[in-house]
Amino acid sequence: MTPGAGDVFATLPLATYQPGEIILAEGSKTGRLWILKKGAVAVVRQGIEIAKVAEPGAVFGDLSALLDTPHTADVRALEISVFHVADAARSLEGPALLVHVARVLAQRLNGANQALIELKTKPS
Repeated sequence: MTPGAGDVFATLPLATYQPGEIILAEGSKTGRLWILKKGAVAVVRQGIEIAKVAEPGAVFGDLSALLDTPHTADVRALEISVFHVADAARSLEGPALLVHVARVLAQRLNGANQALIELKTKPS
């Protein structure tokens, strides 16, 4: 989690989801950000599970909020999962949460780049 980010999250309301519950649905547009406090989720895009996430501080709904588009994947709870929930438009105006979201996005981009390199250098 971004240093100091916990202070920002402390003021946000919490939402709890049970195993199997959908936190956000692909194609929907909620205008919210979900920041994982504890638990684990599956990220499913076009019916394909692309990730399992259990890292506190992980952010969901960020692409939709930043690009003003519908969510690009389903996020489903794998176990009891607790999230800080923020109004995206208001939250992204504050520097602390915006920096946290930027760092999470940078980590995802770095991971995607590494996966692409591994695919391109994998012997056939």
